[in-house]
Amino acid sequence: MGGSLSLPESRLAVVGAGAAGFFAAISAAEANPSAQVSLYESGKKFLRKVKVSGGGRCNLTHACFDPADLALNYPRGSRELRSAFHHWQPRDTIDWFEQAGVPTKTEEDGRIFPASDRSQTIMDCLSTRAYRLGVRIELENGLQSLRPTGDGKWVLVTSGGASESFDRVCIASGSLKNSLLEKILGELGHGIEPLVPSLFALNVEDSRIAGLAGLSVKDASVRVLPKGKPQGGPILITHRGMSGPAVLRLSAWEARTFAEREYDLEVEVNWLPAWSRGQVVEKFAELRKRKGDFMVKSKVFDEIPKRLWESLLTGVGLHPEDQWARLKKECEDALLNELIAGRYRVKGKTTNKEEFVTCGGVSLKEVDFRTMESKVRKGLHFAGECLDLDGVTGGFNFQAAWTTGRIAGNSMAG
Repeated sequence: MGGSLSLPESRLAVVGAGAAGFFAAISAAEANPSAQVSLYESGKKFLRKVKVSGGGRCNLTHACFDPADLALNYPRGSRELRSAFHHWQPRDTIDWFEQAGVPTKTEEDGRIFPASDRSQTIMDCLSTRAYRLGVRIELENGLQSLRPTGDGKWVLVTSGGASESFDRVCIASGSLKNSLLEKILGELGHGIEPLVPSLFALNVEDSRIAGLAGLSVKDASVRVLPKGKPQGGPILITHRGMSGPAVLRLSAWEARTFAEREYDLEVEVNWLPAWSRGQVVEKFAELRKRKGDFMVKSKVFDEIPKRLWESLLTGVGLHPEDQWARLKKECEDALLNELIAGRYRVKGKTTNKEEFVTCGGVSLKEVDFRTMESKVRKGLHFAGECLDLDGVTGGFNFQAAWTTGRIAGNSMAG
């Protein structure tokens, strides 16, 4: 017997035209060309987060190709995504986009961008591919209600008033915060983990960093006191406090801690994580012995910008004109602590608009990550940020979107 196996015609709906939703719709249409795929979006535009991500360049994914290592970048969803990455990981994402005519480039820190350095390139690629596959895109037409029928189908009512029947539905709406979907999914029996912000900057009013906005330390670490795990990387001093990769990672891993304490807590900053306490003490002893007549304001550590160094000196009561030979023991101890364990009071947060992510969403224990199908309601799938999974900054959240969208789309099509 000859001929190829053809899949039955089916009607599939994807709710949410972000990265996960677009990729789910495209994947379903690729896997089953005879399927009728509809993509619903409540807003006036699609792929809004893709457009602004990476400063308008779109940090597509990250050059981490081992599923186990890749999964370590997700404060929530690590275990589930580890298995999912065996089905679709950054190498697959890169290959798919390059085959679709979008060459990519990898930067020194592992972030991957389109070679054009324009997020519009990714948007054009996805929208063109969807169009060619016959995906129907409905803008300003969000989900109003969703209910299963007795014959295994789903009735979807949109904000535009239309009522349609589908064989399978994928929720890929992004964050459920302030969304009608939280109520709809709850009524369908799904548990929703508390929704709180992730990936945000810290508001810190402190004389030690006042007037230093724009200054950055390339290698530092920060942790929540008293027993938080340090997160390392660059720290950027802003007009409102602190940001940069180390701070954003901290906000992701400690998202619930920050929320529970209402963004009012202390953090500890180590400006010299590559130095041990003993090494700093030895450095001070060497300066007293060999450069005793030098003023303490002279640059000592290449890692610390001169303006920050002088501000830290002032913070412990030292005058920049003081000499190393006359440095009192209590001042030395205070400076040592300032360098490797400085305490700063956080009073609020500032949203990182390009990277804003929500911690929380549909409970992961209620989703089969082999198909992204609900364990509670057959024929209902999920993809992306509506789930209780999120990654640190660096392209990891988009990779989770591509992976879960791909698996959901392929499963729906089958």
